[in-house]
Amino acid sequence: MADMPRGSSYQGPPESLSSYLAVVDASGNGAAKGAKSPYTSRNGHMFSFLDADGAMALRMSPEMEAEFRIVYNSGDVIQYNRKMDGYSSVPEKLLHDPEILVEWYDRSWDWIGTLKP
Repeated sequence: MADMPRGSSYQGPPESLSSYLAVVDASGNGAAKGAKSPYTSRNGHMFSFLDADGAMALRMSPEMEAEFRIVYNSGDVIQYNRKMDGYSSVPEKLLHDPEILVEWYDRSWDWIGTLKP
């Protein structure tokens, strides 16, 4: 596949897709991939995605995850009836506030870069 359609077949809420792509673009770190389920990755490790319901998930170090969950009252990410370790759900209000969310996205990008490809 040549150029990624960046959510062109995404069936979820369009405002969530717009907000997600705005965060990725504002960061400048990584690029959104996936037509139906937009996500970002670095060195083969996915670290953010937008699910079919319009909820964003962000992968973080255990320390960052603990801080994020306290500050934003965030919770687990469940996909296919399984908890995704290391991921926290991004509250909807935060998803639509790219100025704040981009800082967490960038921290996630930096941390994921420390993992072996």
